Amino acid sequence: MCGSVKCVLAASALLVVPALPAADGSVDFSKVAGAVRPALHASGFGPRLTGRDVSKGADLRALNLSAARTHDWALVDHGQRVCDTHFIFPLMRLDPKDPSNYYFKPTDELLRRTRDMGLGVFYRLGTSIEHTGDVFFNTAVPEDDDKYAEVLAGIVRHYTRGWADGFKWDIRYWEIWNEPDGIKNMWRMPGPDGKDPQKMRERFIRFYVTVLRRLKSEFPEQKVGGPALCSYDEEYFEPLLVACRDAGVTPDFISWHEYGNQPDKVLETPAKARALCDRLGFGKTELVVNEWHYLPHDSAWADYAGTKAVRDRLWNGPTGQNGVDSAVYTLSILSGYHATPLDQAYFYGCGRDGAWGYMNQDGMFNKTYYALKMFGRIVASCDRYVESESARDGLRLFGAKGKAGCDDMLLVADFRGRERLLEIAVDGLSDGVTVREAYALDGESDMLPVQVGFRDGKLTIVKRDLNSSASLVIFGDDSHRVLAP
Repeated sequence: MCGSVKCVLAASALLVVPALPAADGSVDFSKVAGAVRPALHASGFGPRLTGRDVSKGADLRALNLSAARTHDWALVDHGQRVCDTHFIFPLMRLDPKDPSNYYFKPTDELLRRTRDMGLGVFYRLGTSIEHTGDVFFNTAVPEDDDKYAEVLAGIVRHYTRGWADGFKWDIRYWEIWNEPDGIKNMWRMPGPDGKDPQKMRERFIRFYVTVLRRLKSEFPEQKVGGPALCSYDEEYFEPLLVACRDAGVTPDFISWHEYGNQPDKVLETPAKARALCDRLGFGKTELVVNEWHYLPHDSAWADYAGTKAVRDRLWNGPTGQNGVDSAVYTLSILSGYHATPLDQAYFYGCGRDGAWGYMNQDGMFNKTYYALKMFGRIVASCDRYVESESARDGLRLFGAKGKAGCDDMLLVADFRGRERLLEIAVDGLSDGVTVREAYALDGESDMLPVQVGFRDGKLTIVKRDLNSSASLVIFGDDSHRVLAP
């Protein structure tokens, strides 16, 4: 591994056991399968303007995320007018070509802090989600699509071309709206049409094409796309893309969201999206999942309106969203996305504490925080991943080769596994390489050092219990003993 120099005895991570057959999976470090892509390790997490942050962002930096998406940031920066279009340009009756009609300052500061953290910016144009029942304000369908598009052009111009005392920042990705298929809280039309999904979709497609054409006409170098559908829905994506093709405009990316608890099902959708885009003539259009997160069960959304006891079960315990199942699911998706055609992925949420954050309600890091930190360590030290194979459902292996001067690593994510002993064949390591360090993430350990067995190319991991767990195993030899930060 690379970073600050610190000697670590291999014996601290190595448990000597008799040679055993590798029944659960294999990894071959001599066979490179692809590049470790930091763009798949991104999130909605970013800095804040409000709230006390005694760590100066150290907790967020430790995750080594590549970029942050700005959706819902106005909801966690209470009382601040940031990011959302209606906060930056509050009065639609005014002239969008007049810079005095915009209010950029708080968003300027928030994006500056984001960039200072080393995070790229994926900017969602439009509004945060609005939970206001049958009344709606910010998510109302624009009255004038052309004028709204001019406002969005002013925002892009401010941050990329210095307009209105702005900046020439390298913010490349601009997303048109969020979850327009969420017709109850993200894309609202008055009257009977507001209850007709087909009419709502047709109305959004007209808006999307108008905005895409306007922004690409002035900013051809920028990546413009969207629309961050609630899930991968070809019945929505296909007419959207056909309308773009008919209008002679090309989205630089399409985006959607993935919430669930079945990793294999989630990992199937990028190939479907790639096939759809290619079939319709959008071979260069990128694929972005910009919200994804574990849900304890398929009907979990209904639990958010349940009793306190129901909500506690949703968030807490091994199967809850702050528990070990969530953490290992997170690692399974992060590693699994690398074998798909997906270009970017953003873990949700955006606030640090509470429901969708990386801290529990009591302010302590939850299990998911350590999962993101564990994968961030791989991204920091490794640049290629290698061929692996699992012989058991729920078990995912991710072997990664270290950059120059860095150690090779193996992530073992056992989602809802019910076996205590894991046996993995490890091939392709250089002579003299052994286990340098090993860390466990399970019901009791939060990325703490553990012992594993490694003999004659067989890696043996003894789990603490019959539940989800993950291990990060670091291989090295005496010639370079350095640790990543």
